[in-house]
Amino acid sequence: MKKIELEIVALSHSITQTHSYAVVLGEINGLRRLPIVIGGFEAQAIAVALEHMQPSRPLTHDLMKNFMMAFNVELHEVIINDLQEGIFYSKLVCSSDNDTVEIDSRTSDAVALAVRFGCPIFTFDNILDSAGILMEDDEKKKKSPVQQSDPGTREDLKKLSSQELETLLTEVLEQEDYIKAIAIRDEIKSRKKK
Repeated sequence: MKKIELEIVALSHSITQTHSYAVVLGEINGLRRLPIVIGGFEAQAIAVALEHMQPSRPLTHDLMKNFMMAFNVELHEVIINDLQEGIFYSKLVCSSDNDTVEIDSRTSDAVALAVRFGCPIFTFDNILDSAGILMEDDEKKKKSPVQQSDPGTREDLKKLSSQELETLLTEVLEQEDYIKAIAIRDEIKSRKKK
């Protein structure tokens, strides 16, 4: 089967499940999207890596990357290789000096590691056909992968002073809420551009 390369096009609150998030993977040079429901911790891990944030201590996926690198294990690619009863299955294709192995992984963890290693994410036509969404040509927009999930929050941020934003940013970073931190940081950046 031919592998189809995907990229992260969005990360937001899940519409279908409360306290969950969705990572949306898009077919490179194509119109199909693959939404995958993930947990909050995994969403945070992906957001931290996408935004090149540096937590004060390594997150679990950072630890895994450090461990792999310490033992000369390279992550070459992630393959979302199966879908059973609404659950996606993935594998990590890794190699060391003398061996290549495929390691079973939760898809959310595989994506979080792929972002850290900068390796490609692939799937197959049958998975995109059964769980994907076809976008219209004019809907295919290049957006930041991390989407602010609650538009009310964005409006609330606009009401705060620059000093209040800086204080709030420090607070959410201390709480390790990196998804909120990204929205606050973006608001601060947009004000500095003006």
